Amino acid sequence: MNRIKFISVFIIACIFAFSCTTKQEKMEKKLSAFIASYEEKAIPLSIQTALTDWNANITGTDADLKLSEKASFEEEKFYTGKEAFTELKEIKESGAVKDPILARQLELIYSLYLGGQVDTALIAERLRMETEINKKYLNFRAVVNGKDLGDNQIEDILRNSTSSADLQTAWEAHKQIGPLVADDIIKLVEQRNLIAKTLGFNNFHEMTLKLSGQDPAEVTAIFEELDNLTRDAFAQLKGEIDAYYAGRYKINAADLRPWHYQNRYFQEAPEIYPVDFDKYYENQDPAKLAATFFDGIGLNVDAILAKSDLYEKPGKNQHAFSTDIDRAGDVRTLDNISPDSYWMNTILHELGHGVYSYYNDMTLPFTLRDAAHTFTTEAIANLFGRMATDPLWMQKMGIIDEAEAKKISENSTRALRLQMLVFSRWAQVMYNFEKSMYGDPQQDLNKLWWDMVEKYQMLKNPEGRNMPDWATKIHVALYPCYYHNYLLGEVLASQLYSYITTNITENKSFVGEKSIGEYLKGNVFMPGARYSWNDMIEKATGEKLTAKYYAKQFVE
Repeated sequence: MNRIKFISVFIIACIFAFSCTTKQEKMEKKLSAFIASYEEKAIPLSIQTALTDWNANITGTDADLKLSEKASFEEEKFYTGKEAFTELKEIKESGAVKDPILARQLELIYSLYLGGQVDTALIAERLRMETEINKKYLNFRAVVNGKDLGDNQIEDILRNSTSSADLQTAWEAHKQIGPLVADDIIKLVEQRNLIAKTLGFNNFHEMTLKLSGQDPAEVTAIFEELDNLTRDAFAQLKGEIDAYYAGRYKINAADLRPWHYQNRYFQEAPEIYPVDFDKYYENQDPAKLAATFFDGIGLNVDAILAKSDLYEKPGKNQHAFSTDIDRAGDVRTLDNISPDSYWMNTILHELGHGVYSYYNDMTLPFTLRDAAHTFTTEAIANLFGRMATDPLWMQKMGIIDEAEAKKISENSTRALRLQMLVFSRWAQVMYNFEKSMYGDPQQDLNKLWWDMVEKYQMLKNPEGRNMPDWATKIHVALYPCYYHNYLLGEVLASQLYSYITTNITENKSFVGEKSIGEYLKGNVFMPGARYSWNDMIEKATGEKLTAKYYAKQFVE
């Protein structure tokens, strides 16, 4: 009797196992067919969007902006397909896809389609609004004493002038973009929120994080941890900054205002330590230096630079970015390079993005030939960008000699620490402002902005000023709910730096160390989006993302 019962149970188990296997094979075959059809349409659309966006940012012309808007709309419209989403949802909810490569593609493609399940008219209107706002940013130039000045020229004044009146004039001139775009941005925020609510999210901020694979509560917790870690150290440094500037401008510390801090947003470290990094780059070509450095660590960037646009010209986007046109080798960077430390940092940063994209694993499917997350590519960019003011790196690159490196070493370390803490506090402003703005776009955003600035950056709002200064930051309008990834990228950069200098090489300058390129290619770049971001980080460093190495490097 027991033997018969055992055989019956065994047969039932076999039937169940066979049924599961059959279901798995059926769903994985169905998904494979879906992906093949999907790639035929998605890849050309993705390439067209990237190319037209590139051209629009190079020229700034109405014609190219319209082409970019059209391409973006066509790509986004593709993901509104109801039948495709229904099929994906059926496959996903079956739970039968076990193959890890297929399962990961399903997860990422499903999020893309979920984000598109709205009326195409809503998407078209959002894109139209973004294009019109972008046009205003591209064509805006601050007017100072009757002259049109670009961002670089405004930054030069803020960095170098010692006249409070001139500083205030330049700072306020740049802020005139705010009233030109503020109302449009609020309407755009409401449009984005409408789209998010249509998809079942509370607002666009929540939707953006969740669809990118981030838990908003987890991100907020990390930011609160970083706030607690950096607040006291920053307050102490802020006191040093204020004392320095009171002397520089010959005013009382209590009379310092935002235009006294050497850049438009106090997002970069003021130059309060006696190291003039710019003078070391006056006769240097940052692009050539960067190319030499990357080649030395086994990450040649010649193909990237050959397709890039590196220098200023009328109508061109005044900022910098890297773009992967096709995930098959066409990687480019847009810059406005000048021979100074800022642009040395920037070109190293942008080429950090570039090598992450360029050295992907071409055997992976298109969907997985991408970063594990947008902030993991920021981490690589930040890791390399930091080198621009590292005396050891500068010495090994032949920019300064050993004696000069030793002379500036202590102050350089202090300057980098200051930069990290200043940026950390600025990122808090951006993250918390956007989170609150999307929660309630009709609140007093001018007040919200300065409440955040005063809380995190400890800057005073100029008396009687009630202007949409928040709208002067292009990221708020056109690169929404992204800024937190820059700070997460800094946290991961410190984790990677600690791992590399502990386990891969003792060469802290990285110069000429090909083992670094091999490590990054094998453990960060080539895995692509095969794993979730925290799984990739754990495989690459032995730990999940942690702020302890950032704190060890810059706070303790």
